[in-house]
Parts: sequence; structure tokens; C-alpha cells
Amino acid sequence: MFKNKFKGKFIAIEGLDGCGATTQTMNIEKYCRKNKKSCWITHEPTNNVIGGIIKGYVDGDLKMTSPSSLQLLFAADRANHLDNGIIPKLKNGVNVISDRYFLSSLAYGSLDISDNKWLYNINDQFLLPDLTILIKVDAKTCAKRIKENRLSVELFENVNKLQKVWQTYELLSKKYPNIAVIDGDKSEEEVFEQIRRKLEKIL
Repeated sequence: MFKNKFKGKFIAIEGLDGCGATTQTMNIEKYCRKNKKSCWITHEPTNNVIGGIIKGYVDGDLKMTSPSSLQLLFAADRANHLDNGIIPKLKNGVNVISDRYFLSSLAYGSLDISDNKWLYNINDQFLLPDLTILIKVDAKTCAKRIKENRLSVELFENVNKLQKVWQTYELLSKKYPNIAVIDGDKSEEEVFEQIRRKLEKIL
């Protein structure tokens, strides 16, 4: 992966589905605007054509013959996201906050891809975030939140799978730099206060 040498800072928010990543992404946006810091909020998978195919598969509307097909789509979506969204913003000095990025591909992809080296290799040419906020919430809590707040449960979302995904996230947090593990089993305000302290060091 290559380091960010652009004017803007790149921040990714990660964690299990149901951990509150989207909520905290919005809180970061509010923080940036309140403190007159430029920001652009985005997410993965994106809303473009490739991202739509991925969402259709995860929602169960589409079928794919192999797990590797899905991971290649994630990589293609990310490459397009970087070239046409993230990097141009960073070059212009805009801080980019992405709700999910490459760690999600590695953590969730590891459920079905036995060749971890292949999975890591197809994600190895991307931009490394200046800061990744990894929100730690118990898998049972995440599953409960998902069940309460969504009409349907997506493909990856059950307790056993979420526990395995978190184990991979923890391994990744030791493998890659600039990752801050945040205790997400607190109130929304307390979680953001932990995040704010990390943000102030780089923004």
C-alpha cells in the first residue's frame, strides 16, 4: 500500500456491521464542519455500478459462482473510488472520511477466501489511510442492533460470523499502521469523544 502524500487527510471508519460506524462517520462530519475543517463523506461499497452489484449480492438479490468474484468486485469498486473520488479530493486539500475501506474486505472476505495471501495481494496497491478508526463492539450486541434496526438481515450478519470477522479485524489492527481501536460499547457521545481525541492529532 502507498502512503498519503496529498494535502488532505484520509480517515476510514471500520468495525462489525451494527457497531455504529455510520453514526460516528456522521459525527465526524459534524465535528469537521463545526471546526471549519474541510471534509468529504463517502462509503464502500460505493453507489456506482460496481457497488450496486456488490450490494445486490450481499442483500441476496444476486448470485455469484465464487467468493473470489465478490472480492474482485470490491477491489474494482475501490480502485474506481480512489481514482474518481478519494484521491482528487485529497489533492485539493479536502479531508476524506470513508465509512468502510479495505479492512472490511480483508475481515469479511476471510470468511470465504481460504487463500489469505491472494486476498491481501488484490488489496495491496491501494492508498493507506492516515487514520483508521476501528470500533470494537461485541458481536452479540451488533447482531441485536442489526435485528432491531433492519427489515432484513444481510448475508454476513449472524453472531458466529461476526465473531470470526472481529478476530480477523484484531489481527489486522496489529498488521497495518495508523489503526486506533475504539471501545464502542459505550454511549454514542463517549465513543465519539474517543474518536475526537484521535482526530485532533492529525487534523
